[in-house]
Amino acid sequence: MRTLDAIDRHILLELQHDGRLTNQELADRVGLSPSPCLRRVRALQDDGVITGYTAEIAAGTVGLAITAFVRLRLSSHATDVVDQVEERLRDIPEVVEAYLLAGDDDYLAKVAVASFSEYEELMRTQLRAIPSIAGITTTFAFGVTKPRSPLPLG
Repeated sequence: MRTLDAIDRHILLELQHDGRLTNQELADRVGLSPSPCLRRVRALQDDGVITGYTAEIAAGTVGLAITAFVRLRLSSHATDVVDQVEERLRDIPEVVEAYLLAGDDDYLAKVAVASFSEYEELMRTQLRAIPSIAGITTTFAFGVTKPRSPLPLG
């Protein structure tokens, strides 16, 4: 694991707030000249600390009005079953995030769909078809209390 100094942390914080900053703008904000700033950003990328840059899209503005959190419980934890489950979750476009859990449930998936009927179809045709599913529990979100925010880098 890479040891981050205060400047690395500042760079990461600034990029989490705005990944579209130019190198000059970033350098100005963290108190470096452009060349050393760019070297640090490239090192953070090469070391796997920065894994990519994306645009955040408001789901409702593109017709995805329903957010569901789906907890999955498996009947088997054999390696081949777990591999199949994880591959299937990655292959379903409506599953926008998925996490392996400790506790009563095995996976938590965040699903974005246009309607409850679309969710029902997804449940019937894709989620229930995942091998070794022993239980599925769904919770629907009414709103976002705290949107995705920067990691607390100190």
